[in-house]
Parts: sequence; C-alpha cells; structure tokens
Amino acid sequence: MRCKSLLAVVLGILLSTTALFAQVKAPPAPWRGAGPTPCVGSDGGVELCPPAPRVVAIRAGHMFESKTGQMLTRQVVLLNGERITAVGPESQVKIPAGIQVIDLSQATVLPGLIDGHTHMFNARKPNGTTEDYMLIAVQNVQASLHAGFTAARDMTTHGNGYGDIAIRNAINEGRIDGPRYQVSTRGIVWGGTPADPAAPDNPLASTVIRSAEEGRAAVRDQIAHGADWIKLYPAGAYSFSLTGEAQYVVTYPLPVLQAIIDETHRLGKKAGCHVYGGEGQKNAIVAGCDTIEHAFGLDQEQANMMVAKGLYYDPTLQRYIEPYMDDNDAKNTGGKYRMIPIFEHAVQMAAATKGMKIMVGSGADGETYVHGTQALDFEMLVKYGGLTPVRAIQGATSINAEALGWQNQIGSIDEGKYADLIAVSGDPLADITELQRVKFVMKGGKVIKNEVMDHPSK
Repeated sequence: MRCKSLLAVVLGILLSTTALFAQVKAPPAPWRGAGPTPCVGSDGGVELCPPAPRVVAIRAGHMFESKTGQMLTRQVVLLNGERITAVGPESQVKIPAGIQVIDLSQATVLPGLIDGHTHMFNARKPNGTTEDYMLIAVQNVQASLHAGFTAARDMTTHGNGYGDIAIRNAINEGRIDGPRYQVSTRGIVWGGTPADPAAPDNPLASTVIRSAEEGRAAVRDQIAHGADWIKLYPAGAYSFSLTGEAQYVVTYPLPVLQAIIDETHRLGKKAGCHVYGGEGQKNAIVAGCDTIEHAFGLDQEQANMMVAKGLYYDPTLQRYIEPYMDDNDAKNTGGKYRMIPIFEHAVQMAAATKGMKIMVGSGADGETYVHGTQALDFEMLVKYGGLTPVRAIQGATSINAEALGWQNQIGSIDEGKYADLIAVSGDPLADITELQRVKFVMKGGKVIKNEVMDHPSK
C-alpha cells in the first residue's frame, strides 16, 4: 500500500476536526487553572469567554433599504448581541438610556455586502504546503471582511482540498474573523479520457468523474465532507472560428449533468455552474443549475429560460474584462475578434430582461483580482453591465442572500436578522465607487472596522 504524503495526513487531520469538536460538551468544573473560569472551545481547550450580549444603538443619517431600493434618512437601528431588535425612523425608535450609541449620522448605512463568487484559497503551487495556504486563506477572508463583505459563497478551493470547510467552521466558532461562508469544496470536473492507474487524480484538486454514477457519488462525498454547494463545469474554454463565431467546449453530456444536479437537489443542496457559452451553457440551464456563473455568450433565449426556471445569473464581470482576456484574444486572433464586448453585451441583455436575478460575485482569487477590492464589481456592473446603482447593490445584498437561502438572516436591515452592517461617507446611489471606500463594518454586532468619526456614549 502506498504511504500517504505528509500533506494528505495534515489534510486528514483538518477534515476530522469537525467530528472531534462535536464530542466536547461540558466545561471543566471546578476550574483550578489560572485566572477566572474560562469557556471551553470546540476542540476541548479553554479560552476566554465571549462578552455578554449588549444593547447598542446606531444612528444612521442615511440607510439603504435593500428590499425596496429606497434610501431612507434619519434611521435608528437597535441591536442586542448579534441580532437587530428594532429599526425605523428616529422619531419612532427610541434609544434606551445608558446604552452605547454609534453615531453614523453623517454616513450612509447599508446591509453587509455578500460576495456571491469568491475563492478564499489562492491556487496551490506544487511546492506549497497545507499550512501555507491555510494562512493565506485566513488573510484573504479577513481582507474581504474589512472591505465590507460580511458574507460570501466560496466556489472551490483551487487545489486545497476541503480546507474551506475548516476555515468556514473556524469563522463560525469565532476563532477567526471572516465573512459568513457557504463553501463548495473541490468542485466536480469531467474526465475526457479514461482513468490512468499510473497517474491517479490529485485528491486535493477537483473530483474527476467519467459517468453519471460517478457524478452522483462525487456529490454525496462532497456533501458528506461538509460542502454547502456543488461546483460544476458544464462548458469549458472558448475560441473563435475563422469567421469570428465564438465556440465553446462542452464537457459533461447532458444526462450526466442532469444526474449530478438532481442528486445535489435530492440532498437539499444547490449547484453553481461555471460556463462561458454554447451548448454546455444551455445544458446547465436545462438541467436547472441554480446559479449560472460567467456566461459570456448568454443569449435572450437562455435568459428567458433562466427567468422561467428561477435561476440566478452571476456574471463576475470585473474578473473577465481585465486586460488579460484581450491579451489572449490578441494572441489567438490577432485582435480581430474579442470576447469582452460579447460578454458586456450579454450582461446588458440580462439586465434588460424582466425578472432576471443578477448576483454580484467577484471571482477574487489572489491572481488577477485582489481580495478586499471586490467592490470594483459594482462599478463595472454599472459602467459596462447596464445595472443601476440600486440594482447593483441589491445584487450584493437581498439577491445574493436569496440565492444562498439566507434571506431570513442577512441581506437587509430588518428586525431579527444578523446585525451585519457597513457604512460609507457619501451616497453610493450617486457614486457607486463609494463602496470601494467602506469606513465602517459590523458583523453580528461586533465592530470590525470603524474609520467614521463617531462619538459613542453609554
């Protein structure tokens, strides 16, 4: 039997931590160690207890109501611990005496932003270690949070196995600060050639399948490991014909794709499909993939099908109108044919299609898109994608929350929801680039960042 590599052993330890944590239930009693009685962490080790929930009030000079798209004025938000307990005009919501007040009366308050497509892990290099990439992922998630993204969907770990589950769990347990995450682990790709026993598939990279049954088994395995989403790749690379027609590679046969998505839905999860265009893209829509990612060649027929099926469109516009795409097209076509204008037209068409649900996802991956700068997508969607500022912000709040199934928890500033809030100095409806300069970030009632000149009182 072949010995496991050190990396595989380390990864196995990471994967086993969830089960280990679940076994710890009771704190030590009586406490005989140093200092006051602590709390017990998920691994059984002792740690400082979290502070008791506090009642806090926030004065908002302007507040974006994401469900209606209205900009309200002179609002008060009350919260107790991590949840919002009341919100409304300052004439109606009274601030209790003696509590902390965060004064954002000179700012615009919005719901915490949600990145619908990100990659917390950088692409793994051959000489990288699990420890290296876990630390890089922590740096990336914290950069996203400080930029105002209090929640995100992670769309594969780029060769880092199931590490996104460990990061997600650490955030949920309060061990590190980061966005609320839904994760898709390794992703599932189509094997165009038979398996080669002499060159086994990399267990840290995407799961390779070659049949419908292997696809169903891969779905079950990834969900058993803790995946929230299943990431699929129904359409591969694009090229141009001699006459300039865009051509796209089809990967899974439609029956295989349908089987994978059906299994995903049977187990109560959702699928996100990486597509560029053509038959594979249409197959993803026909099979009912919950979110259609990128879709450079989206046409009106496909857009109408998406609306009829209630699917979401996540263009990741900034990521794919960067100069490198033109560089590739110039190399392959001498600059005669370009994908960027085709893609921009597709997003504009989708924006003009009644009922189309357009998400905001960055595709930030530590290569050509820096974590912490995802608000660039708002500008691109408004400037080149045909969205209004209101619709762009709704895409990253109420629409993304709905796509993730978290519409009752985040995505708007409402009683009972998590106190995930951000603030900017100006009016993002007048200047969408304001979202690139977030001054205040609160996640679950905890102030992560405050560069606003406020004067809290007690």
